[in-house]
Amino acid sequence: MNSMAIELLAPRYAIAWYPWAVQYFFLIAISYATLWLAAPALVFGKEKWLPTARLALLACLTTTLVAPVALLADLHQPLRFWHFYAFSTSSSWMSIGSLILPLYVVGVLVLSWLAWRPALQANRQADGLMGLTARWLSLGNGATPRALLVLVGLGTLALSTGIMLYTGAELAIVKARPLWNTVWLPPMLVATGFITAAGLILVLNRVSGMRDMATNTQMLKVLLGACVVAGLVAGSWFLDGINANVGSVAAALESVRESPSWRSTALWGGLTGVALFGAVLYLLTRPAARRPALFAWAWVLGLVAIHMGWMFRWVVLMDVQHVARNSAGFHHYGIPAGSSGLLGIVGTFGLWIAAVLVIDLLIPWRQASQGGSATDLPPARPDSPAPSDSPAHPDARSAAATTEGAPSHG
Repeated sequence: MNSMAIELLAPRYAIAWYPWAVQYFFLIAISYATLWLAAPALVFGKEKWLPTARLALLACLTTTLVAPVALLADLHQPLRFWHFYAFSTSSSWMSIGSLILPLYVVGVLVLSWLAWRPALQANRQADGLMGLTARWLSLGNGATPRALLVLVGLGTLALSTGIMLYTGAELAIVKARPLWNTVWLPPMLVATGFITAAGLILVLNRVSGMRDMATNTQMLKVLLGACVVAGLVAGSWFLDGINANVGSVAAALESVRESPSWRSTALWGGLTGVALFGAVLYLLTRPAARRPALFAWAWVLGLVAIHMGWMFRWVVLMDVQHVARNSAGFHHYGIPAGSSGLLGIVGTFGLWIAAVLVIDLLIPWRQASQGGSATDLPPARPDSPAPSDSPAHPDARSAAATTEGAPSHG
């Protein structure tokens, strides 16, 4: 009796998305979340949120500028980005995102300019680069209409919801990856985006020298709420998987059931989230007399929050690709040292820091307002604070009253 052996060959394909994708999803989540955290003051007129809005707008603009750079790098052939427009596909979320993203970037740029324009006008006579930049960017001495700022802000917020939707949907529709193909992924990306954004504002509040107590309180409350939402989504995600025999979530859990690394990652993420929630809750429930001393360390929790947001995206975008689609087991991925790996990660963060430093040097972002004219704000002087009898805008006075040691150079 003749026997015949059949050998099945399953080719091992390289991963499709490299760490550039992690950087893009991380930065764009910070962008849309910080935009919403700036909106209470800039768009809806809540003056108590103005110090927070100034920091949030700085984070929003810089991440909005850097995120598309990471996205273009992840295309592998960046100069072919025009194919999205020459060969658009209405059924592709990536194609839809290619239309939303440029409009969103323009919206953030215009909103930032409108919020900073009165401060730029107030610094037209300043010396050096700040004065030159102010004269060039202020575009005259006319007032900035409040209605225009609100209109642009509302339009940009609407575009940001499109960013939230397409960045989550382009992962969730991939049926070949059960760990992506779930309705729970998009809301989890948004929730962790707000966790990261609140954490970044806590860190910026410290390193910028503003150290505004109201900002710390507001961001800790946002952090607490976002942790609750993320916990509910994660819990529902897990229960969906263990209680269903079929479906993408059940298939996803089955695919990583035998992986110690996945179990350790899940344990680390869960414990970190619980610890962050507990620490934030502890700070917010302390007596008012003890809060100033405790809130001075809120930036540490901000670093933990940033770590959570980045690690979640690394696991989702990189570790998921380790799970073999054509065979059993897992594919090992070692982070290369070049531009597609470690250098790209460090370089992206370095580019973001450079954008922050350039804006801090040239733009008086600490005087961002809700519209108006130059006469509403005191000029920012590089060597001394503005006189106390200057015609300060109420927003500027409220910021000065709650800010400790804020530098006066813009």
